[in-house]
Amino acid sequence: MEKIINEIMEKKIGDILINPSLTKYTTYKVGGMVRAIVYPKNIDKLIELMEIINENNVKYFVLGNGSNVLFSDDIYDGIIIKLDRFDNLEFDSIDDTIVTVGAGYSLVKLSLETAKQGLAGLEFASGIPGTVGGATFMNAGAYNSDMKSVIKSVKVLTPDLKIITLTNSEMNFDYRDSFLQHNKGYICLEVTLKLWHGDKDTLADIIKDRKLKRKRTQPLEYPSAGSVFRNPDSMYAGKLIEDLGLKGYQVGGAMISKKHANFIINTGNSSASDIKEIVDFIKEKVYQEYGIKLRVEQRLVNWDD
Repeated sequence: MEKIINEIMEKKIGDILINPSLTKYTTYKVGGMVRAIVYPKNIDKLIELMEIINENNVKYFVLGNGSNVLFSDDIYDGIIIKLDRFDNLEFDSIDDTIVTVGAGYSLVKLSLETAKQGLAGLEFASGIPGTVGGATFMNAGAYNSDMKSVIKSVKVLTPDLKIITLTNSEMNFDYRDSFLQHNKGYICLEVTLKLWHGDKDTLADIIKDRKLKRKRTQPLEYPSAGSVFRNPDSMYAGKLIEDLGLKGYQVGGAMISKKHANFIINTGNSSASDIKEIVDFIKEKVYQEYGIKLRVEQRLVNWDD
């Protein structure tokens, strides 16, 4: 790995961190060390990085804000790629409802910026603390809306390092799902959105009201990764967990939130294993009681199972 890291540095791919702890790069504030985190300067440098990774058969993971992932406590023996430099934002000069934005751009910031321009469609995203690329990958959503409803097309890097554009229909969006989740090696580079005109004051009020609601209903004062489980058809995962009396259930420093049962929080000294143990416990209890197999919404990375 040292030889590979030296090559990345020699080719001036971008900033590189050696052996950092993932606790600083995930919203759960847990996770083991990683051999390197690389911030490619641009698409050309990303392609160079992927050539190095592919030639050396190195494990890699593209990480946004770390807001929907649970890394294990073990060392990640590979490279984490962060596309923070892919942060362009452009409003079309002819049709101002068309917005093009880089994969590394903050989704919350994008929601606020578009609302300020009087563009509607992204109010649902004002409380989702991820990047545009991560939100596209997950088809993130809230308030009965999601990325599918606003995405026109997605520019991606293919496994054979070609740059292509996928239309909304080609992205195969579904509930918290997309083409990218089932086709390893495709990397989201840029997204083009189709929004619509709205009243600036009305949009600001909606965003403000939802911010207040999040404070009331979600444990924002603790590290977490948002909703742990996808909602089963016609029901809410949080309600199932709450009805089992599991609010406040704790393993080590991890706890099922007393405010929202579909949140697991880090009370201050949690390990990733503590969180994973609660995830597995909830799945087992819900299946025993209701016969429902809950699906984890968050990505579990660097676990054996």
